[in-house]
Amino acid sequence: MSPRSDDFLPRRVHVGYALGSLTTGAFGTVPGLLLLPYLTDTLGVAAGLAGLLVLLPKAWDVLINPLAGRLSDRTRTRWGARRPYLLVAGLGVALLFAAIFAAPFDTGSAGGTENAENAGGGAGSTAYVAVAFLATATAYAFFQVPYVAMPAELTADRAERTRLLTWRVAVLALAILVSGALAPLVVTAGGGGIPGHRWMGGFVGVLIAAGAVGAFLGTAGAPAGRVRESEASLRAQVRTAIANRAFTRLLIVFVVQAVGIATVLAGVNYFAAQVLRRPDDGPTLLFAAFVGPALLVMPLWRRVGARAGKARAFTIASLLFAAGALALVAAPVLPPVAVYLIVAVMGAGYAGEQVFAMALLPDRIADDEARTGKRQAGVFTGLWTAGETFGLALGPGVFALVLALFGYVSSDTGQAAAQSGTARLGVLLGFTVLPALLVALPLPLIRAGSTRTPASAPARP
Repeated sequence: MSPRSDDFLPRRVHVGYALGSLTTGAFGTVPGLLLLPYLTDTLGVAAGLAGLLVLLPKAWDVLINPLAGRLSDRTRTRWGARRPYLLVAGLGVALLFAAIFAAPFDTGSAGGTENAENAGGGAGSTAYVAVAFLATATAYAFFQVPYVAMPAELTADRAERTRLLTWRVAVLALAILVSGALAPLVVTAGGGGIPGHRWMGGFVGVLIAAGAVGAFLGTAGAPAGRVRESEASLRAQVRTAIANRAFTRLLIVFVVQAVGIATVLAGVNYFAAQVLRRPDDGPTLLFAAFVGPALLVMPLWRRVGARAGKARAFTIASLLFAAGALALVAAPVLPPVAVYLIVAVMGAGYAGEQVFAMALLPDRIADDEARTGKRQAGVFTGLWTAGETFGLALGPGVFALVLALFGYVSSDTGQAAAQSGTARLGVLLGFTVLPALLVALPLPLIRAGSTRTPASAPARP
């Protein structure tokens, strides 16, 4: 059966929905990129403890995300079930994110620095960061879960969902490029240390707010999906989602890969400073090399998906990322241009991973709704985003553990301390071999639990 005309979405909705990725991209990137170095090299927190401070607030989302999904499933407003959360929670994320790096406590003069404002703030500032990050992660759960649930309700056509998600991933890549590449530059331009991080928090907060408002306005008048009966309890909904084996396998693969991606994000600053010896411009160049190609290969991945099917294309993209990460082990003896080219290969693989993971999710949701007749997209996406958030939080924690095991020395001066050869080896392995293994090893699950689903296949009758 051919898809109905009302299954196709106007370009305004494609763009409007995609703008929400400014919010998800910025919040998914910058804490993983800068929060761990901020704790270890500005506040003087030991690497192991810093990893826990990054992990625990986002791990909280594993509990709160399914609740956010259930609440959005049951929400009834004139704006629809999901859109109010985009605006209110999104603006909350923007304000709270800026607060994470505000460091309102007296920073003292730890470490003997001449500029007291650039010194660490001790236990008070550390506890403040943990609480502010927890609040931000909570608000983000109520933005992300409804946002991810929307594609399954905006259109019933699988190919149209892929087009919608391709737009979203393109904006996501742009958001990662802008936030990840510019945030370190804003820190430097703002004077480094705590003052620079305050400027960076404000800059990223504005980017997050723009995404939330853009998604809310851009999806006005878009189809909201037919309201169906939902499971009576959260426990029943979670049990139903876990019982869907195809969804569960996809979720496990996505979460493990998210840990791998997050170790790369967490290691950018350390890799640039300790391996490439370019602490000033290295992070920005690495991000440009990683994300820039992603914007160019989106049409190519869509064609690969149409020919090979989404699951197989997902596997190809993942292996491309893993191969690039393993090749990067040779970075200490490679010229910089070769390093950036290898990172570009990793970025191309990452783009495909994101496109096909996000395109497979609404297919699983739609299959479940067709089978059960119940509306529980929010529960599926609640579990999905809880897993993604946990994976993205666990990555910096794992990388911090590697740093601690290899003897990385923290600093409260706003500059990284001199490191031993063993510590630099830990940085290299945590940035290359570890993410390669995490991305490649779970792939048999996606192949075992998926059938060939071409990106261009019409919707089922």
